[in-house]
Amino acid sequence: MLKTTAMLNQELNHFSNPGAAINRLVREKKLTNVRHGLYETDAQTPGICLAMQIYGPSYLSFDFALAYYDLIPEAVTRFTSATFRKHKSKEYTTPFGIYSYRDVPDRAYPWGLVLNTQNTYPYLIASPEKAICDKLYTISPLHNRKEMTTLLFDDLRIDPALFSKLNRQKIMELASLYQTTNHRILISCLKGNNNA
Repeated sequence: MLKTTAMLNQELNHFSNPGAAINRLVREKKLTNVRHGLYETDAQTPGICLAMQIYGPSYLSFDFALAYYDLIPEAVTRFTSATFRKHKSKEYTTPFGIYSYRDVPDRAYPWGLVLNTQNTYPYLIASPEKAICDKLYTISPLHNRKEMTTLLFDDLRIDPALFSKLNRQKIMELASLYQTTNHRILISCLKGNNNA
């Protein structure tokens, strides 16, 4: 269970120095320091459960979500999440993994999310369609449909068979929220039924 310093100070207020008691619990491995002011009581908690709590509002997306859905073959070693209106990227290295956060457009942020639960922790993750749109937002503008197809299937190595099973209409609806060149090209590819 995640606990803040304020929660722990309240629980340990029978000690003359609650801060020292917290430090002792960390040394005894009864608490794990996740980041400044945030502690986990169970060192075995899966890292996926903590991404939303470490920095938010946020949801898991980008490479982590693409790997989660087996759309890309690479194993992803960090928990990548989307935020909005933060205006800067953040990264936290914790005993539970490395967590990185970056903005997506406000109007795109709340759509295409899936709420899951693991070990009683709720976490939000982008749908496969949303993860692709978020990933495209991080990539320098492309010029045409051929470059988009190369990016998706050669560079990102998205599985074409799995891609073909995604909801094209949903991808186009989500892509229209970003209003970037990459998303316009993706919509054009999908409308053209051109392998993408």
